[in-house]
Amino acid sequence: MAGSRWLTAVVCAWLSVAAIGSAHAQCLASNVRHKPVMHTEGPLLRTGTDAPVWKRVSIGTYREELALRNALDRAGCAQGDLAEQILARSSFQVSAQKAALDLVVLSGRNLGVLGETARLADIYARARAFGFRLAPAEVGPQLRLQYFDQPVGEVLHVGMDPLTTWTGRPVIFVVANGAEGLMLIGQDVAAGDVPSSIRFLFVRPTELAAGVCPACAAVTREAAPQ
Repeated sequence: MAGSRWLTAVVCAWLSVAAIGSAHAQCLASNVRHKPVMHTEGPLLRTGTDAPVWKRVSIGTYREELALRNALDRAGCAQGDLAEQILARSSFQVSAQKAALDLVVLSGRNLGVLGETARLADIYARARAFGFRLAPAEVGPQLRLQYFDQPVGEVLHVGMDPLTTWTGRPVIFVVANGAEGLMLIGQDVAAGDVPSSIRFLFVRPTELAAGVCPACAAVTREAAPQ
């Protein structure tokens, strides 16, 4: 039930997005390859090294926030109202240094959550216990610009510290491919509880990949938030 409500909220965000950009913009439906979504639940993690890198994303490639927003517009990447609001806030900032971040895709269930829902803070804490890090907010729009072959129907939530809208609502970025093309939308997380099945993007640090993260011990299933 909780998963259905969450999905409904995402669908409503899709429907509120207006198509923008030119006929040659990469994000428009006419330019997107409609390959099928092949979701797999994935195994329960024992250690952080069990999670493979899903994609590498570059940040710090734009000198200012406005330049990044303009790039989204030029590519025809539709933005939902909540995403537009947090992109325009002073709390949204781009990195002053170029960097490449390795991302993993994990649900609460992969992290050991047994219940249908969990607190967002608990899922984040769970990810940190495995050695993963929250992504900088810039990952949302940057991934949108670097992931033009996203399968139709795929919805990926950025595991990030929420940014607030003009009215103070906490929002995280969601990178999605809806029927109308590639989008960057926002998810209101004020309720705190999220379905354990939704898929988050976290940063896999280099020390974890190298197997030299002493704090990243195996986390048992019994200790999972429920």
